[in-house]
Amino acid sequence: MTQSYSEKISDMRRELRALNALVPETAKGFGTLSKAVKDNGPLSVKEKEYIALGMSVILRCEPCINFHVEALMKAGATREELGDVLAMAVQMGGGPGLMYAGHALACWDELAKA
Repeated sequence: MTQSYSEKISDMRRELRALNALVPETAKGFGTLSKAVKDNGPLSVKEKEYIALGMSVILRCEPCINFHVEALMKAGATREELGDVLAMAVQMGGGPGLMYAGHALACWDELAKA
């Protein structure tokens, strides 16, 4: 049985909590970096999340895609804006980008129904 995107996100969070418990200083450092990147600079959080999503598609990191789609929804992104970012990722990543862009859109559509 295929997991839903919500289940995948929940499972990844559980795995990350275990990793964080094992290497707390690394987790703390990564959290500090993430906060510094998002809280500073001329780009909005939404714009930064679009960049992160595009990179996630190109790097073929499905857990990253799921987290950044979720973050984009919280940041007020629209499905049409998502499509524009995914189109750019496909242009940069070719066929593999197209496949992972499909994952990102399916994740968005599922989370939008929740």
